[in-house]
Amino acid sequence: MARRSCFFFLLPLLVAALAGSPVVTAQRNALPAAAAAAASVRVGVILNLTSAVGVRRRVGIQMAVEDYYAANPGSATRVELHFRDSAGDVLPAASAAVDLIKNVQVQAMIGPPSSAATEFVAHIGSHSRVPVLSYSATSPSLSPAQTPFFVRAAVNDSFQAAPVAAVLDAFRWRAAAVVYEDSPYGSGILPALADALQGAGAKIMDRTAVPVDATDDRLDALLYRLRAMPTRVFVVHMLHNVAGRLFRRAKMLGMMSDGYIWVATDGVATFMDRFSPEEVDAMQGVVSLRPYVQETDAVKNFSARFKARLRRDHPTVDDVREPTVLRFWAYDTAWAIAAAAESAGVAGPAFQTPQTSAPLTDLDRLGVSATGTALLNAVLSTTFDGLAGKFRLVDGQLQPPAYEVVNIIGKGARTVGFWTPEFGITQDLNAGSAKTLRQILWPGEPRDTPRGWTVSPSGLPLRVSVPTKRGFTQFVDVGNVTATGRRNITGYCIDVFDEVMKIMPYPVSYVYDPYPDSPESYEKLVDQVSSQKADAVVGDVTITASRMEEVDFTMPFTESGWSMVVAVQKETSTSMWIFLQPLTTSLWLASLAFFCFTGFVVWVIEHRINEEFRGTPWQQFGLIFYFSFSTLVFSHKEKLESNLSRFVVIIWVFVVLILTSSYTASLTSMLTVQKLQPTVTDVRELLRRGDYIGFQEGTFIVPVLEKMGFEGRMRSYSTVDQYADALSKGSANGGVAAIFDEIPYLKLFLSQYCNGYTMVGPIYKTDGFGFVFPRGSPMVADVSRAILTLAEGEKMAQIEKKWFGEPGACQSQGSAVGSSNLSFRSFGGLFLITGVVTSAMLLIYLAVFFYRERDELRAAEAAAAASGSGSGSGSRSLRRLRAWARHYDQKDLKSPTFKRRWSDESVRNGSEYAASRTPRWGDESPCNVAGAADADAGRIPEEVVGGMSPFSISTSSEERNGAVSPAAAEFDNSSDRAAVVAGTSQPR
Repeated sequence: MARRSCFFFLLPLLVAALAGSPVVTAQRNALPAAAAAAASVRVGVILNLTSAVGVRRRVGIQMAVEDYYAANPGSATRVELHFRDSAGDVLPAASAAVDLIKNVQVQAMIGPPSSAATEFVAHIGSHSRVPVLSYSATSPSLSPAQTPFFVRAAVNDSFQAAPVAAVLDAFRWRAAAVVYEDSPYGSGILPALADALQGAGAKIMDRTAVPVDATDDRLDALLYRLRAMPTRVFVVHMLHNVAGRLFRRAKMLGMMSDGYIWVATDGVATFMDRFSPEEVDAMQGVVSLRPYVQETDAVKNFSARFKARLRRDHPTVDDVREPTVLRFWAYDTAWAIAAAAESAGVAGPAFQTPQTSAPLTDLDRLGVSATGTALLNAVLSTTFDGLAGKFRLVDGQLQPPAYEVVNIIGKGARTVGFWTPEFGITQDLNAGSAKTLRQILWPGEPRDTPRGWTVSPSGLPLRVSVPTKRGFTQFVDVGNVTATGRRNITGYCIDVFDEVMKIMPYPVSYVYDPYPDSPESYEKLVDQVSSQKADAVVGDVTITASRMEEVDFTMPFTESGWSMVVAVQKETSTSMWIFLQPLTTSLWLASLAFFCFTGFVVWVIEHRINEEFRGTPWQQFGLIFYFSFSTLVFSHKEKLESNLSRFVVIIWVFVVLILTSSYTASLTSMLTVQKLQPTVTDVRELLRRGDYIGFQEGTFIVPVLEKMGFEGRMRSYSTVDQYADALSKGSANGGVAAIFDEIPYLKLFLSQYCNGYTMVGPIYKTDGFGFVFPRGSPMVADVSRAILTLAEGEKMAQIEKKWFGEPGACQSQGSAVGSSNLSFRSFGGLFLITGVVTSAMLLIYLAVFFYRERDELRAAEAAAAASGSGSGSGSRSLRRLRAWARHYDQKDLKSPTFKRRWSDESVRNGSEYAASRTPRWGDESPCNVAGAADADAGRIPEEVVGGMSPFSISTSSEERNGAVSPAAAEFDNSSDRAAVVAGTSQPR
């Protein structure tokens, strides 16, 4: 629609504006003919017609209606404008609205200029269902949600909060004071502005309301209060008439000089043509916002025609200034009503008379428009390209455009950047523009961007309060008055603060002021800052949540937490059972279990092939324990025949060696070293015994100790010597059983009294010591960064060494307190190794045994089944298990051990066969004496020779001669003969 309108009348109207106005005259002559057949739509317009601004608004609205019908000559409706004067006040504006609705029966209204008057008129319009459109009521307090027939054809002021916060964030200003007009227009932006600044990491330090009719003295008083604040960033939200006087007084008070920053909303930049030269001169360096309007051909054309029209129709109004965005919004509002009336097809006015028995005022006699709802819906859905940009309403109000950031320099404003919802701060409106602002000339014309705050608002050195301590003067020591009348103040905290101030990015002047009442309570010391009696506090002040409600702390520069220190007593163990203490119960039980397990595995492997592991059941049971425990002193004399059992014993002896060595060392330490045991180990023990405790005077932990149950049993001390004296006396002799204090104080005490005391119990968390500044002080962040820089270097360690000595110089008591018991966890790896090796050897032996003896085991099962079939003793599985056990209990005559013994027996008996030839494994066996006539009967079967265990070993003749006695050999031979006679393959 806008393109069509521009095409239709752009060129003729431009010529008319320059040459006179014949085209406009021709249009006026043509309009009545078309309007005769069109339906009239009555629209009321409330303006301050007594002012030049009201006159200009009237001309712009009239031009908008004329231009619409010039671009749309065939329209079926015609907007009929009815102007009323508001006289710049709320009541005349409301009276005009009642007159328009009651007497003229308007179907829509264009509201008064101010937000306060528009709010009243909007309620009247909602009551009568007459849409009220406003191009200037920008206050967020006036909401279309509360008055449904109100339409804001302008931008809500709350939309400016985001660009203001973006400007502050661009220069890293984290605090600001807001100065606003004390009116619905001024106060409505505060909630949105607070949220936007918080989102940008900044906060509002103060909110100052300026009355519209404030005198110069009142303005001076407000500015004096602002100047006394540490922040130098001020956000101004007020209309031009109040803002001009404010900046003029600020310049007279020196607040438009170097270091000050003023950021104004569109109430300043939008109305630059309203300020006097004196006011513009006072605003040099101010940064302001204004809605951005692209200078299109339509805008240029309208501006030219508007000036010509104003000169012709109102020659007394001497105003040829450039039009503002409000003039464009007024034009677009009138165009939107004309377009909506045509779209809705609204007929003539029709009001329903209210059914009121006794109306009291004209408000009670107002009717209800029958066409208002349709016209309102048409307005809300109307979109077109207006002079101020895209006209589109969402939730009853115009959407935010791009904002132009301007810097007031000389006689006008220079654009330094833009803000858009999509890209934020940019130098230009193109997508690739830099995310910064152009060079800004700040008040006072400083070379660099102002810091945004001042160290001392009064311009005097900072007053830094320090505590006056009677003890622990290593932290802060307030000396005597010198000849120059000043005190010599030293200490760890003082040195840290001095070094921090040296590395600050700007010079800071300060003087120390001792506070005499600090020993009684540090709360009074902190209150010196909150009550503005001091600018900062430097000392051993702990950061707590309650104190941070009144002041701000820097990051801590010491360790955090508090605990207790108690006396220790020497103790030497004299118990008759001390030999059990080196090992824990779990380690004793684990060792016993592995002793038994190792002995059992060795017995299983050696039982069938080693004569020393045979005998009666009790002898074998005793041998299992005897063999394994004899390894403790390496006195085991049993000869092992299998490599499997030898490997098990090798690993086990290694474990035993480490275990016995550790046990010996631990027991020696227990018998020879004196241990220092604390007299108290925890808080519950103190409460149970009813002991007295001590604390440092002025500490914040007194209420905490009272809540823990020590109320009435606490004693105050101030020096480390008093700490030592009280602990040495004990609770029963007028002293205390424990001292509760913060970690830095306790470490200082232990560094001077190294022996006889120790710190025990839990460490209760605090945030350590910090420097105190007023709430919102911008110095807090800079000082915290300087503390971190100092802590990362060597200077902090040098300061600590200077006041507290070498770190870790007294650590002897820490090693004497504790337990030297050895636990199972210390030897878990060794037990795992020996357990895995022993179990593996056992599994290998069983696998070989069952594989090699599989035929004999089957024969034994068959024999057991045959003998037990008649008696029915036990189940089949139980009989099989018994048969295997009986077979396992027999000697393994196929093993080299027993074969050597038989060979040695034959040599000692001098048999002819042995004398005539060398015995071989394939020749006659010693078990063949019963059937010597049969040559084959004495030969060892081949399957026996081939079935020998690969883990068996061969021994020398001397070992064989000494291994078996003649009597034992005779016993074996007789057993062998009996076995042959019985027809078995090997003796039992």
